[in-house]
Amino acid sequence: MEESLKQHSSSCIRVVFFGPESTGKTTLAKGLAEIYQTRWVPEFAREYLEEKLERTGEICAPEDIWPIAVGQMKLENKAAQHGNTFLFCDTNVLTTEVYAKAYFDGWCDTRLLEANKVNHYDIYFLTDINVPFEEDLLRDRPHQRQEMLAAFKNALNEYKITYVILKGSYEARILQVTDYLKQYV
Repeated sequence: MEESLKQHSSSCIRVVFFGPESTGKTTLAKGLAEIYQTRWVPEFAREYLEEKLERTGEICAPEDIWPIAVGQMKLENKAAQHGNTFLFCDTNVLTTEVYAKAYFDGWCDTRLLEANKVNHYDIYFLTDINVPFEEDLLRDRPHQRQEMLAAFKNALNEYKITYVILKGSYEARILQVTDYLKQYV
């Protein structure tokens, strides 16, 4: 496997929020990191693609998938060194795979596919689309939310990953997560 996509070992329980755009992943990761006084991993693609958009006027191309995946893993590995019980990940490399396949007619860099076979997260929370869509410069699929949710579910099923679906308001989702995490603390 490509070394730059390899997870470094850590004693943290890796929790990933996984799902379509504008479903509360960042808010949940930040909020839970605060509750549990630990680290969270932001979405590398957001900063990368915002900078690209400003510089070139373009959003994303196939050649961006590799640097996005490497940047995401680098952020995760750095945060894992300093987390305590939990490490909350706003996204992961499997998310990059889902978006690559959605945007580029089923294509994804094979190095990501290999990494997603071996990298491990202890808990996956799939964020449902039953929250309002908040538009921004990068979010471009407000009318394809059901299709994207299905793509995320398909990826979880393809890799045989167990997951918990989060529904409802932010407060309801926080309660769902904290109730679930009681078994680990």
